[in-house]
Amino acid sequence: MSRKWLVPLILASVLPMASQQTPRRRAPVTGPEAKIERLLRQMTIEEKVGQMTQVTIDVVSVPNAVGRNHRIDPQKLEEAILKWKVGSILNVNGEAYTVDHWHEILNAIQDVVEKSRLKIPVLYGIDSIHGANYTLDAVLFPNAISAAATWNLDLVRKSAQISAFQTRASGIPWTFYPVMDIGRQPLWPRFWETFGEDVYLASRMGAAYTEGLQGSDVSARDKVAACIKHYAGYSMPFNGKDRTPAILDERTMRSVILPPYEAVARAGAPTAMINSSEISGVPGHANSWLINQVLKKEWGFRGFVVSDWEDIKRLHTRDRVAATPKDAVRIAVMAGVDMSMVPYDYSFAELLLQCVKEGSVPVSRIDDAVRRILRVKMQLGLFDRPRPDPAMKAQFDKPEFHQTNLEAAREALVLLKNDGALPLARGRKILVTGPNADLLSVLNGGWSLTWQGNREDLFPKSKPTILKAIQSLNNGGAVQYVKGVEWEKEVDIRAAVAAAASADVIVAVMGEPTYCETPGNIEDLALPEPQIRLVDALAATGKPVITVLVGGRPRVLRTVTKNSKGLLWAGLPGNEGGRAVAEVLFGDVNPSGKLPFSYPRNVNGFTTYDHKPLESTHDNPTGWEFPFGHGLTYTTFAYSDLQLSGKSMARNGSIFVTVKVKNTGRRPAKEVVQLYVSDLYRQVSPPNKELKGFQKIGLGPGDETVVRFELAAKDLAFVGLENKWILEPGEHKVQIANLTSGFVLR
Repeated sequence: MSRKWLVPLILASVLPMASQQTPRRRAPVTGPEAKIERLLRQMTIEEKVGQMTQVTIDVVSVPNAVGRNHRIDPQKLEEAILKWKVGSILNVNGEAYTVDHWHEILNAIQDVVEKSRLKIPVLYGIDSIHGANYTLDAVLFPNAISAAATWNLDLVRKSAQISAFQTRASGIPWTFYPVMDIGRQPLWPRFWETFGEDVYLASRMGAAYTEGLQGSDVSARDKVAACIKHYAGYSMPFNGKDRTPAILDERTMRSVILPPYEAVARAGAPTAMINSSEISGVPGHANSWLINQVLKKEWGFRGFVVSDWEDIKRLHTRDRVAATPKDAVRIAVMAGVDMSMVPYDYSFAELLLQCVKEGSVPVSRIDDAVRRILRVKMQLGLFDRPRPDPAMKAQFDKPEFHQTNLEAAREALVLLKNDGALPLARGRKILVTGPNADLLSVLNGGWSLTWQGNREDLFPKSKPTILKAIQSLNNGGAVQYVKGVEWEKEVDIRAAVAAAASADVIVAVMGEPTYCETPGNIEDLALPEPQIRLVDALAATGKPVITVLVGGRPRVLRTVTKNSKGLLWAGLPGNEGGRAVAEVLFGDVNPSGKLPFSYPRNVNGFTTYDHKPLESTHDNPTGWEFPFGHGLTYTTFAYSDLQLSGKSMARNGSIFVTVKVKNTGRRPAKEVVQLYVSDLYRQVSPPNKELKGFQKIGLGPGDETVVRFELAAKDLAFVGLENKWILEPGEHKVQIANLTSGFVLR
């Protein structure tokens, strides 16, 4: 169908001419905003600049007293708060602390705040990214990529509620989460911090997580403030390595990169952290278009923007867009950064004061930044309740928290392949092998008790590894363990092969070590060669091999897929992952996870599910090992009777889509019903298809239900030639499973 006109998604209202209007008096500012304005009028420029300064806990701690030996240095703390007027402190020194020690730290900070002139509370921030992971004995949930594999918004929201409770019980009111970077570059070492490759799924997951963190009242004793990060485009480095450049045009930014951040901003997140890298030559911390224009003006964001670690300094030292450190401060602040994660000194405050005195940064810009920071502190209730709540310590650990975590781990597991070898029968002789079989750390990855998550000694002994869980559940059967390989080197493949001779089945637990950020950079997306050789050698024995994949990104499997009778993607399922994996292997739990990314078949030529038409031709076929949304169960489902409520849709209307789903197997199971829409023709090349709805349902054997979606015209909008969201009349196709139907947007 030809298209002769465009319909803007949002029409600007036409205002009467100013000369025809009677001048209006501004309504008086009341409530919290009035308190903020009164406080601003009392503040000196030094106090304002201090509010914009954030330092790490190392700055106020006794040197070399890390981990359980950590101590605050009272003189350094007084220097930070009374001399430099610091508005925020962050991080942990070395490793996770007990709840009691966190209370000591937060109370010590408040003791000094009460000696200050205006007694403005310090805002403490922490990376609670899959639970209160810097507090000992906190629940460690599946990381974001595994949470996304559940496709269960209620479970994600509930996980966030528990994370918020335990973070706030520690005394900390602000978490640097959720990560809304889109997971489309599988090499990137922070891939596992994303909710996957799809814009719609990531947006829904991020909004649900934010709702769980903040509830309807972020000042409540069990809630924390969320932080959108890393705004924006950090996850798309051209070479796949952390903190390296991305090359992104505005249309891609607006259609793929920005929507998940906007979804979380609209969900009420009051803070945002900036991309550590650069986009098309412009460092994130110098990108006024992204921060001032899009975030603050277009989206109406009223919270504050914080830099990432040391990144304002790097505008001079690394990015070379600032000739001097002072110029770096000026550029970042004028680009819209409100708070600097300095983090080791007070240079930001010194240089910003110089900028204000010489006039290169106006006081009005300083007031805007401080107003935003004070607003968040008031929203959190810190002026009224700045100290940790001691009563929450007794409620820190509850059985229901661990049960929710177990449910999340179970639903996060994705059964990629099953040639009839699963579920395992109990009582058989099982050989367990592989580098990730007997470690808890690898089930959690980075940001787990330590930055890199590699301190196995810190993880709770009450939680089983995959090996120990298999041993526990294999009633009456022998379980032998031979490691076979380390991640990157061979150890004893011959011993593993020899042990296979007496085994009925082999469980090979492969994947990655723990890592976070730049230390996780790799040169090759393929699973390391020693691991591939181990599976090859074990398969050659003729015994069935079940491969379990544990790690933060989809490592290319080469021959592993062919040589495995069963293949389970465990991702980073958290502390309950060992038990959950064993339960799925033995059939105690019917797997229900679905991939939130397209699993690559090769190290090059990676293609997302919503690829463009020219990416799928006779000369250039798309290829992935397993598609986005894929995941098997131990039962079967039949889809039928796809119906649309109409064959056309008005540009301000909607249609309803229904489909029947029946469990045709013998086990109760959960299924993710996925709604895709294809725009057949548009002024810019359309994606192959786009996810526009999903529901996770549970059905018993033989049960059938009707699943209903509402598809609105706004769901069909796209970013057109002029980089604006538009609607365009034309033909669309709806797809659920292997069923399709069509309609026309009028």
